[in-house]
Amino acid sequence: MKIYISGKYFERSEAKVSVFDHGFLYGDGVFEGMRAYGGKVFRLRDHIERLWESAKGIALEIPIDADKMAEAIKDALLVNEITDGYIRLIVTRGEGTLGLDHYLCRNPQVIIIADKLALYPSELYEVGLEIVTASTIRINPAMLSPQIKSMNYLNNILAKIEAYKAGCAEVLMLNSRGEVAECSGDNIFIYKRGVLQTPPPEAGILEGITRRVVIEIAVNIGLKVKESPITRHDVFTAEECFLTGSAAELIPVVKLDDRTIGNGKPGEITKKLLTLFKKETAK
Repeated sequence: MKIYISGKYFERSEAKVSVFDHGFLYGDGVFEGMRAYGGKVFRLRDHIERLWESAKGIALEIPIDADKMAEAIKDALLVNEITDGYIRLIVTRGEGTLGLDHYLCRNPQVIIIADKLALYPSELYEVGLEIVTASTIRINPAMLSPQIKSMNYLNNILAKIEAYKAGCAEVLMLNSRGEVAECSGDNIFIYKRGVLQTPPPEAGILEGITRRVVIEIAVNIGLKVKESPITRHDVFTAEECFLTGSAAELIPVVKLDDRTIGNGKPGEITKKLLTLFKKETAK
């Protein structure tokens, strides 16, 4: 594996950043996770636009322009001979001091890691996930905008630890109002009475790229889609439930907190949306 760091490639064992980089010291930086299908990065421009928006949100100046970033991402796939895989794009604040002063940092680092990835075992796409609700609450959007995809993922990691301890691959996170927000790494959808529903941005979610694509697909096939508050009761009583994310793609959920959702099997709407999503990635 060869890892891109600010214009140069390094073997994995030699890929390093300074211990004084504020990305390492404080999680001060932004990132994107992308998928490549057939050598083409899915919704590349959308991911790059979101990266720039995240960077602007934390007053971080990315040291190369968007076109050069796109070319660097494509080149990283070629160098690593990956046609179907996962790309992690990171921009750190750069080397600074042990203090919090961002203006003392220099040389923001652009890092691109291209690798193979299978987030969930393939059989779970056939039988569905069982998830639990975390006691870890999603960060209030009034404290930190969830639209900033920052390198500080401790909130999500604490929730993921709860999933692991419960023997689950994913976990549901609520917001400070007790509403459903998202999972530790995925957005959530439910389907009930002809309506596909997902939490709105103000629930404290990151507006995922895959979430956006699924909404577009659903609207195009005539489904009614609502972005509105969801409770755990809504999930318990839904006919279908599924998660979306760049790594996860679209995966069904059949149980929450040991309570069966629908008939306990991936639903027809979920399976149809997954099929159409696969077609979208092949374009």
